[in-house]
Amino acid sequence: MQAEQAMGFGHFLTNADGLAKGILVLMLLASIASWYLILTKAVSNLLSQRRSARFLDFFWNAPSLNAVAVRLEERHPDEPFSHLAYHGIAASHHHERHGINRLNEAGSSGDFVTRTLRKTIDEETARMESGLTILASVGATAPFVGLLGTVWGIYHALIAIGMSGAGTLDKVAGPVGEALIMTAIGLTVAIPAVLGYNFLVRSNRMTLARLDAFAHDLFAFLATGVKIEAQAPSNVTHFKAAS
Repeated sequence: MQAEQAMGFGHFLTNADGLAKGILVLMLLASIASWYLILTKAVSNLLSQRRSARFLDFFWNAPSLNAVAVRLEERHPDEPFSHLAYHGIAASHHHERHGINRLNEAGSSGDFVTRTLRKTIDEETARMESGLTILASVGATAPFVGLLGTVWGIYHALIAIGMSGAGTLDKVAGPVGEALIMTAIGLTVAIPAVLGYNFLVRSNRMTLARLDAFAHDLFAFLATGVKIEAQAPSNVTHFKAAS
């Protein structure tokens, strides 16, 4: 009974060598990073979706694009849809006022607006996907890192058993069972990372699909004669695509 009580995670930590402890530290850091990314990005996406809903409600009920431009100048874009509208309106206004002065402004107004919208969507895609590579890497590698710890633990356990000369089942099961803790830790780290990655990818895919549809609608407004009035704020022309 005392031998059984001596076995366990505490006993495993006490007898772990440098490699095993290094793997445990690595798994701890990977778990912290995974949970940090999952929680922060989930909260950020939720807040962004609420702000997007408010902006879209305002956009579709606005009397003109000029009213939207004024609103965006008063309240700087803080979510993907207002960000896209800001740069699309700014591109149309800039090309209408200044024409073609640089190579990136070449082409018709529709071409210029299209490039601006595409660039803005690419920027939003990169922003939403930031950190997902870490989650994918943790989910893919954590089980194998845990398995490495298990193999290393079993190797040392068998050597110790061989040196003691006691090869009975009760002497083998304890050390080998302790070594399997590493595999369990690897799975514990990997499963939340995989689930979080899939959840965030699906959320991003839905947002980007809606953003792409909104870009088509916005382009239709800008390309079919819904002009921005001359009294639109002059500083709306400062945008990334024209910089």
